[in-house]
Formats: sequence, C-alpha cells, structure tokens
Amino acid sequence: MQSVRIIPALKGLRYFATTTMRQAVSEFQVTVPWGEIRGQVWGPAHGRPVLCLHGWADNSGTFNRLIPLLPNDWRFVAIDFPGHGLSSHRSAGCFYSFTLYVADVRRVVEALQWKRFSIIGHSMGGNVAGMFSALYPEMVEALVLLDSYGFFPTKLNSVMDYIKQGIIHQVEYDTELNERTEKVYTYEKAKERLMVANPSLSEESTEILLERAIREVKGGVLFNRDFRINLRNIAMVTPEQCLYMQSLIQARVMLLLASEGMNKHFSPPDGDALQKGWMERKSTIVEVEGDHHVHLNKPEKVAPVITDFLQSHSPKQQAKL
Repeated sequence: MQSVRIIPALKGLRYFATTTMRQAVSEFQVTVPWGEIRGQVWGPAHGRPVLCLHGWADNSGTFNRLIPLLPNDWRFVAIDFPGHGLSSHRSAGCFYSFTLYVADVRRVVEALQWKRFSIIGHSMGGNVAGMFSALYPEMVEALVLLDSYGFFPTKLNSVMDYIKQGIIHQVEYDTELNERTEKVYTYEKAKERLMVANPSLSEESTEILLERAIREVKGGVLFNRDFRINLRNIAMVTPEQCLYMQSLIQARVMLLLASEGMNKHFSPPDGDALQKGWMERKSTIVEVEGDHHVHLNKPEKVAPVITDFLQSHSPKQQAKL
C-alpha cells in the first residue's frame, strides 16, 4: 500500500507527498466548513503560480497529461471542485452553483496566500474562472480558457423556469435521500459509463479521470461525485450580465477553442457575442484541431500555445493553428 507523508504547510493547507516517483506531483487539501477541497500540486513552491480548474463532472486529473508539458519552474495547483474527485460533497440541502464554485476558488487562494496568479480553466472551470476574474480583477494576471467562453449565459426569459426547476429538483432529491442507494460497478463498467457520458474522452483519458473519480468498495467501485452536481444550477447569469462581467476583467485572456468541441455540441447562448467581446478586448483566440478534451487527449497540441501565451507580455491577435 502506498504510504503518505503529511507535511504541515500554510494555514488551513496540508501537502501529501507520496513515496513513489511515478509522477512529480503532490496532493493537497484545504479545510473548509463542510470538509475539504482536495487537489494536486506540481512545481516549486516559489514558482510562478497557476491555478487549474477542471470541467463539470471531471476532476483535477484532467490536467495530469498537460501540466508536465508546461514549464517545470511554474507552480501549478489543480483542484477537485466540491462534489468532484476526492473533495468533500457540500452539506446536506446545499445547491451546487457557479457562484459557490467561485467562492471555493477564493478559499483555496486564501489558503495558498496567493495575491496574484494566472488561471487555466476547462469548460465549466473556464466559466468559474471568468466570473472570478471579473469579481477579483486585481488578482488574475492571465486567463486561459480551454474550450470555454468564460461564461455560460442563460436567456432572460428562461431564468425563472430554470430556478423553479432547480428548486424542485433539490427538494425532491432531499426528500428521497434516505431511499437512494449507490450503484456498485466493476472497474470496466465504470469506465464504460464514463466514456458513454463523455464521448470526447479517449480510453486513456478516461482511466486518468477514474483515478480520482471512483473508490473501491466490497464488490466493485463507487463513483465519488455528488449526484447533486447533475441538478439544475439556480444561480444563472444573463447574456447582458456576462458581457458586463467580461468588461471588468483586467487579465490577459486567451480562448483556446477545439475544432470539434464546445461550438459543435453545446455552444452557449450568445456565444458569438461573447467571442466578439473578447476580440474587441484584443484577447488571443486560437483554434486547435481536436475535441472538447483535447488538452487531456492530445496535450501536445495545446501545451506550446499555453506556454507561449503565459510567457508573453503582449496579447496576440486571433490565430489559428
């Protein structure tokens, strides 16, 4: 059994250094009122700080193949959002929403004592990063959005219906909680389920995510994620609010879009307006060949682009690889 050494570090933060050298990565946890936020750390303690935020229903493993291709003198921290990976589920009766994820990010950077840093966010993680960068513009130096526009707007005439649906779903879930049983899978069936739910994942990428997505129990494995992440988000923002938040961001921004990704399968409402807004801000917009998880499936396609952007001091105009 792999042994773990707990190293006291910053207030509210502990690092776990494994005795194996399979990966030059450490585990960390931040204590929060409902449990802990877990994640992974690469690079030297005083390296350039970069926070990495995964997409919906994924975990910090989504960056396991990308980060080793980025500069090794930078400090990368990739978190498992609450309800994902190895992080604790939110308290009973609590909703999951973008605004709470933003608060989670604030808790993490407070524990890390980071005053200014860059963010790499994939999909939902990019949307959380966009809102965080608008709320705390002085803290974010550069923002890399992996197949994300930085926000996911909801049309104004849909907001009330979605809030009502979210409340109903949450109440029903809480009412039926004692009757719910978790399904036990074999490892192969768990892998099959994840690949069906995420067609953009390769088999290797699926296995990487499963390292933090499941736990062994008698008779097989259980998924770690909180079922409530599937319920309707009730803290939505309209296209107008998204454009306003976009205008508040001071960081240099790069959109790294996949040719067969978000725009082909689940493009957000008013995505064109958001992209136009980024172009007007002279943000960098790059398209790479690949799918929604290209950063995990084919990290060599995006790593040089990310490195060049984060190392540059002047924003580039729109480009296409």
